[in-house]
Amino acid sequence: MPLFEYKGISKTGKNVRGVVDIDNMKSARTKLKKDGIFVTDIRDKKKNESTKKKRGSSRGGVPVKDMALMTRQLAVLIKSNIPLVDALTAVSEQVEHPLLAEAIADCKNMVNEGSPFYKALAKYPNIFSNIFICMVEAGEMSGSLDVILLRLAEFTEAAAELRAKVSSAMTYPIIMLVVVFLILFGLFTFVIPKMVTIFESSPELTLPWYTQTIIDISTFTTNYWYLIIGSVVGGYLFFNRWKSSPEGSAQWDALSLKLPVFGPVIRMVAVSRFTRTLATLLNGGVPMLAAMDIVRNVVNNHAVAKAIDEARNNISEGESIAGPLKASGQFPPIVIHMVNIGEKTGELENMLSQVSDAYDFQVKNKIEGMTSLITPVITIIMGIVVMIIVLSIVIPMFEMTNLGN
Repeated sequence: MPLFEYKGISKTGKNVRGVVDIDNMKSARTKLKKDGIFVTDIRDKKKNESTKKKRGSSRGGVPVKDMALMTRQLAVLIKSNIPLVDALTAVSEQVEHPLLAEAIADCKNMVNEGSPFYKALAKYPNIFSNIFICMVEAGEMSGSLDVILLRLAEFTEAAAELRAKVSSAMTYPIIMLVVVFLILFGLFTFVIPKMVTIFESSPELTLPWYTQTIIDISTFTTNYWYLIIGSVVGGYLFFNRWKSSPEGSAQWDALSLKLPVFGPVIRMVAVSRFTRTLATLLNGGVPMLAAMDIVRNVVNNHAVAKAIDEARNNISEGESIAGPLKASGQFPPIVIHMVNIGEKTGELENMLSQVSDAYDFQVKNKIEGMTSLITPVITIIMGIVVMIIVLSIVIPMFEMTNLGN
């Protein structure tokens, strides 16, 4: 069936948008009118197969909150013994994000034509991650799709929460650094040059070395500000280009784990992603080797991913998972200990979940501690720098006053 994307106004006057799956545009308008929606714009979104494949692989992703909500809604419907096709139809009409609604509606059509759900999802790799697709495949094969989808929703929400904590914690320090840079740039560019003019009006005045240093910096900043900005922008672009290259990315990931203060937090985040994702996949019935292949792409660190690759190779030869992880030196002893106990007791998934919960808690505390420490440190540094600049100007002013007397 054709897919129609619409925009309209509900009975309450609220702007609404979505996708409806129906025979033709006239039927779509009629259905929306019955639902109490005044249509302001509607267009056919049905494309040919090649266009859909290209769209699915090239367009952007979907916000995590929309994915989590859709996954939970679908799980509830399937758990209520509603057929998958009907559940997908209902979800596609409720989802607010048009790209996700379109993808779900298209997946519904493919499932209705006999395609497995996970293969339909695989057409949209920028929307549905490899973890999502593998978990759905395991759920379909085991007949526990509703349980798997609920776990996926919980996993998605937990990952989004961790990402949000890291982002929000670093936002304020970054803003502070930008403000400090702008203040210093303003002082050196506009304030100090005016003071230099006053000093030059007293040839007999001998400036202290620290005042002369501040003036020299101000002169350079005023005359060559474009070089400073160009160097900052060029350095940023060069760093990003180097970090985006395969060699640079691997080197940066290894270096980031050794950074003071930030290194332990980066390692904790990687370990948390590893343990939570692996626990989710194993709970969903995904085989260990396939789960390890997926997990290596989730940790977002080449050094940790290399350790996971080596562990996977050893596991394929019959070894346990704890030994190779310990030999890599990338995982903390408590993680190795918990994994070892989990393997011996047959509770590996449960142990991994406990480790991920513990590390999420530690990451939260570390980030909160860093934020509470960084803010006053930046404030103190800014105060010291401003005080030095002010004293470098005020002391010569006093000397000028004495010379005048």
